[in-house]
Amino acid sequence: MKRLAAGIWRRLRGRAQWRILWLAHAKFVVGVTGVVRDDQGRVLLLRHRLWSPRHPWGLPTGCAAAGEAFPDTVVREVKEETGLDVEPGRLVRLNSGYRLRVEVAYEARLVGGELRIDPFEILEARWCTPDELPEGLQESHRELIHGEAVV
Repeated sequence: MKRLAAGIWRRLRGRAQWRILWLAHAKFVVGVTGVVRDDQGRVLLLRHRLWSPRHPWGLPTGCAAAGEAFPDTVVREVKEETGLDVEPGRLVRLNSGYRLRVEVAYEARLVGGELRIDPFEILEARWCTPDELPEGLQESHRELIHGEAVV
């Protein structure tokens, strides 16, 4: 049976193969997070309007657009949510353990801009040291801040 399937697969080629792969596999949203630090080692935290009231605090986060490189998503999301400019660094998390979402996180360094929060998504922005994190912080984001990453 496997031999027959392999023979059919080889004959299909190109577009038909991709179509079958697309239909047969799960579709994912890619959530991209930035662990943004300033020159003093403080991390940028946001109180998100659209998140659970029990855990509203977290890092800048958003969904990658189709065809967008994930480091570029960090730059775009931080700019949209805060007005700040960042330079993405190393990958610190890559996890597909969620139902239909892949989580990606990068370190990022503040390089400029002026803090202006997007009031639709963000209620408050705060620079915190890793020892002074607010109550209601997402646990997965606490792990990222403290370097307990999954790559």
